[in-house]
Amino acid sequence: MTPSTRRQGLTVVGTLAIAYMASHFFRASNVTIGLDLMRDLHIGPEALGALTGAFFFGFSAMQLPCGFFFDRYGPRLTVFGMLVLATIGGAVFTLAPDWPVLVAGRALMGAGFGVMLIGSMVVIARWFPPEWFSTMSSLVMSIGLIGNLMATSPLAWGIEVVGWRWVFGGVVVFTGLASLAVLAIVRDAPPGHPFLARQPESAREMLAGLAEVFRTRHLPFILVLNFTNYACTFTLQGLWGGAWLREVHGMTPVESGHVLLAAVVAYQVGILTIGPLDRVLNTRKWIAFTGTLAVAGIMGTLALWDRAPAWLPVAAIVGIGFVSASSTMVMAHARGLFPDRLIGRGMATVNATVMLGVACMQTLSGLILGWFEPVASGARSEVAYRSLFGFMAVVLVVAVSVYVRAPDVKPKPAQR
Repeated sequence: MTPSTRRQGLTVVGTLAIAYMASHFFRASNVTIGLDLMRDLHIGPEALGALTGAFFFGFSAMQLPCGFFFDRYGPRLTVFGMLVLATIGGAVFTLAPDWPVLVAGRALMGAGFGVMLIGSMVVIARWFPPEWFSTMSSLVMSIGLIGNLMATSPLAWGIEVVGWRWVFGGVVVFTGLASLAVLAIVRDAPPGHPFLARQPESAREMLAGLAEVFRTRHLPFILVLNFTNYACTFTLQGLWGGAWLREVHGMTPVESGHVLLAAVVAYQVGILTIGPLDRVLNTRKWIAFTGTLAVAGIMGTLALWDRAPAWLPVAAIVGIGFVSASSTMVMAHARGLFPDRLIGRGMATVNATVMLGVACMQTLSGLILGWFEPVASGARSEVAYRSLFGFMAVVLVVAVSVYVRAPDVKPKPAQR
């Protein structure tokens, strides 16, 4: 890999990573504005869970179609077109007068942003050597998480100053500009790469390739953990964490935003720390395994500790933020199962399970909290939140017990 090719590759990946920030902002924003939406729209936790899950249902629904688009048309045109759709969805959400229109806008955003991570991974796989896949993917996620940072304390501050609709409008404009940058800068592969000289597959061949993905040996074990890992951590940090801190632990919106901000910073540090570990330890499976058990242990502690001291929720959310970065290893583990010609369809299939899991867990979480009678103030009780944390801890333990059956895919081949 020549220095000029490496520089161009970094520019291409950096452009996608900056565009990815908008996806993280919109997906995480409900953790900050959730109680405001519930108050303004007169909805309960069930409706908020469904509204938040709509993003991920839209996200997961577009994974397989976009997998075909990646392998046939390339990530540049695919990401550009879907970012235009996300921009439209963001505008619909920002201007929505009621809950049904909010749901429609959020689902469109999810569908449009559904290409960002996999598009970046496809580009990384073609521009960089295989041993750099986890590191570069972690870099993309770390930059993208700046959007998540903006959805915590800065969003809470912006709501107090101008209201959430004006803040969202600014991010919609950013998304539209990012789509144009992708079209102008991103290239599907470096010069001379076989993808550029390929013969596009017919529709029948594309479907046969997808069937080959589904027949990939050991993939189901990885998909089980993919379905549950990010779903549980993001249900806490992307939906109910802020409400829990405010309703149970008495924090103000800005104070809870500060905690969530610290958790995102911890996640970024975790990605930059854990992401390169596969090349150091020459394993992906056991990093993902250990990290998931750590998250389950923290969730279990939150479930069992009655009237926890003030430091515990802060430490728990920040701690989960750091160790949940190990979920990137599950994606890298899955990447090692697919040849280059199937990478778009293969990684889209894997990512579909991730986002479908988030959609299901966030919707289910609203139902779980809704089963419990609210306290006199109308807030959810501590018992309700502890029950949710206990449920997610059990889900993670079951998932990791299935995942452990998958063989490791080491980033460095064995020396002969």
